[in-house]
Amino acid sequence: MKYKLTDEFIVAGDKKLFRVKRVSDGLLGGYIESERNLSQKGDCFVYDDARVYSDAWVFGDARVFSDAQVYNNAIVSDNARVFDNARVYGNASVYGNAWVYSDAIVSDNARVFGSAKVYGSAWVYDSAWVYGDASVCGNARVCGNARVSGNAQVFGNAWVFGDAWVSGYARVCGDAIVQTGHVTGEYIGEKKVYKKRVIMD
Repeated sequence: MKYKLTDEFIVAGDKKLFRVKRVSDGLLGGYIESERNLSQKGDCFVYDDARVYSDAWVFGDARVFSDAQVYNNAIVSDNARVFDNARVYGNASVYGNAWVYSDAIVSDNARVFGSAKVYGSAWVYDSAWVYGDASVCGNARVCGNARVSGNAQVFGNAWVFGDAWVSGYARVCGDAIVQTGHVTGEYIGEKKVYKKRVIMD
C-alpha cells in the first residue's frame, strides 16, 4: 500500500474529501474522496491542498499539487503535472509530460498531452486538443474541435475554435480569432482579423 486515508477531511460541495498520507515516509498529502481517485501503483500522488474527487482518476507518475482540483470524470496520468489553482474536470484528460497550472482550466472532453503547457488564465474545453510542445496561456481560449500542436503558441486574448488547426511554430495572439483552416509558421495578430475570422496568407 502506497498511501492511506487519514481521518482529516474537508467538504467540497456535497463531497467529503480525506487527506492522504504516504506510507513510506508519513508525508501528508492533499485530499481525495476515496481510493478510486488515486492509484496505489506508480509514483502518482496528490500533494499540499490539492483535491481529487468525484470519479476523477490520477495514476502513473502524475502529480497534482498546490491548490489544484481534478474532478468529475477527469484523468491525469503518465508524468503530467496539475498545480497552482488549475482545474481539470468533465471528461478532460491531461497526460504524457503535459503541465496545466496557474489559473488554467481544462474541461469537457479536452485533451492536453505530449509536452504541452496550459497556464495563465487559459481555458481549453469542448473537444479541443493541445499537444506536442504547444502552449496556451494568457486569456486564450481553445475550444470546439480545434487542435494546437507542434511548437505553436496561443496567447493574449486569442480564440482558436471550430475545426481550426494551429501547428508548427505558429503564434496566435492579441485579439486574433481562428475559426477554421490550418495555420502554420505564421504570426497572427489583430491586423489579420476580419469579421471574426482570420485571413490567412
